[in-house]
Amino acid sequence: MSPAGYQFGAFRFDRVGYRLSRDAEIVDLTPKQLDLLLYLLERPATLVTKDELLDAVWPGANVTENALAQAVSDLRQHLGDDASAPTFIRTVARRGYRFVAAVTPITMPLESPPSQLPAAAGERSWSAGNDAQGAHPRVKTIAVLDFAQAAPDAESAWLSTGIAETVTNDLRRLGHFRVVDRRRVLEAVRATDGSLGQISTALGAQLLVVGSVQRSQQKVRITSCIVDAGSGEALADAKVDGAFDAIFDLQDEVVRQLGREKQLPTGNASTRDTASLHAFQAFTEGWLSLESLEVDRMATAVGDFERAVAADPRYARAWAGLASAELACFESTRADNEPNRALLERAIAHAQDAIRLDDTLAEAHATLALVFASAGRSDEAGVAGRRAVAIEPGNWRHWFRLGYATWGQERMRAAAQTQSLYPEFAFTHFHVAMVHVARGALTEAETILRQGAAVQDRQIARGGRYPALGLHWLLGLVRLAAGDVDEAVAEFAREVTLGEPRRLYGREYQMHASTGLGAAFMRAGRLPEAIDSFRRALGFYAENAPALLGLSRALAATNHTAEAATHRSKAESVLAAFEPARPQYAAIVRAELLVTKGDTAAAAATLIAALRAAPPGFACWSVPIEPAFDEVISLPAFAPVLQELATRAR
Repeated sequence: MSPAGYQFGAFRFDRVGYRLSRDAEIVDLTPKQLDLLLYLLERPATLVTKDELLDAVWPGANVTENALAQAVSDLRQHLGDDASAPTFIRTVARRGYRFVAAVTPITMPLESPPSQLPAAAGERSWSAGNDAQGAHPRVKTIAVLDFAQAAPDAESAWLSTGIAETVTNDLRRLGHFRVVDRRRVLEAVRATDGSLGQISTALGAQLLVVGSVQRSQQKVRITSCIVDAGSGEALADAKVDGAFDAIFDLQDEVVRQLGREKQLPTGNASTRDTASLHAFQAFTEGWLSLESLEVDRMATAVGDFERAVAADPRYARAWAGLASAELACFESTRADNEPNRALLERAIAHAQDAIRLDDTLAEAHATLALVFASAGRSDEAGVAGRRAVAIEPGNWRHWFRLGYATWGQERMRAAAQTQSLYPEFAFTHFHVAMVHVARGALTEAETILRQGAAVQDRQIARGGRYPALGLHWLLGLVRLAAGDVDEAVAEFAREVTLGEPRRLYGREYQMHASTGLGAAFMRAGRLPEAIDSFRRALGFYAENAPALLGLSRALAATNHTAEAATHRSKAESVLAAFEPARPQYAAIVRAELLVTKGDTAAAAATLIAALRAAPPGFACWSVPIEPAFDEVISLPAFAPVLQELATRAR
């Protein structure tokens, strides 16, 4: 018989409750971290190879050794372990890991922790319909694919997604399945050959809902079935016919028929957000435009959501969608010297409208968290993000937004939850690396960024829907700070190649990477290439102050004194214009300008003043790796800056 748990050091692992505690406190581990720890505890003092751990903890998943290394690193952090002098987990170079502490099996049932303690991550029952990894083995995982159109009809194309969304929500409400998030479904379809077997494997879903919709004037037919992806057997079927303006009832009836064939009670399946067909159509079309991540479609999304709320002013989810679309429009301007703050204010108001209409709508709170974070209102952002994950703890998007809204260890925990729910979402690595950079832990930042870049590049190669941007740029800055100019050049060049101006953030990171290339070429003494790179950066954003300063330095180094002075003067003028609206960013640029004048003390004082005036959060996080500070970052004057950054990032 397996023991009820294990004792090691001050820790107790409860197999029955599937949690780790230290004294009377639950240790906040993700499901995958718990799986990893248990596997090692069951094999104390034994070398466990990397392949064995990957097969045991991530069966059937396309997970790299880098991901395993990061999981072990995160687990060590929770245990307070030191990789260089391990108490618990020892790395065996190029082979695997060994649990080196004494492990005592516990044969008697463990006492439950006090009821007032919060549940550990991953403890909640999946019967509530959470989307996370690690569901109870008796709970089937199900994913809903877009409903195919039986005949091409551009005006009704939105129905394919709209019906799938409704069926997904209805199935989640039943509480009998672990329902995969629709965004993950869309990515899996895009990243595979479209076969049910490959989609099932990519999602870890045993069951798939497939179907079709056919509209003929004011009549519509919906057919659907639940398919066992392993055997290909249809386990339940549904077919409904009716009037198009009764589409909501028809969608609900699809789930009722599927449920009856599976002998499931379906009385509470309906999750209707609006009674207006026009609002539902406009919302779905807005969602499709927003999910494209294409800059040119963001204004279209705003218009679609505005039509939705005009058709049904009490449609809370549409107000949240409108806020998200307005935020996306703002984000497309965030690298401008004067971002469109009016868009941000409207997004805040509309997210708050959604919450007033439905305070239980997690999407509304998560959206407000993002908007507040972009507005620099970090305390309010954290409150909204925590509310979202409390309402819907199994949704990876809410955890990601909580991570964006918070800083330091809370961001790290939110990123770990995001990864456990959605391992292929690469941008969480960027979030975590930012914290490490602010802490001055550049080796850890590099490890995380390499993992994220590998995930991102794999997604791009297979046509993934949500590949991240910026990872190669940030990795380039870290390598340049370490003195590796050649690799920095390669990473910056990779980012320039990957960026697409039509994608949200694409032009911004192309500009940042081109500026980074200019700095790397200057470091290597390749001044003509540096000048070309800075000019390329200004081609993306003509008045970007760091690119102007970089070009000025490169021109001065090649004795083009007059032109250098012109660009420097322009940078000073631009800085004065955006300083009131972007104070922390302006502080970095002003400090760079002061460094070029040889006034290191004033540069450091500028940064300290900005940090102390800034709200909690990631203000000035990039200072340790900014190329302009390379020659001064280790001077005593900058020590208080680095200390302040590290303290804020705890």
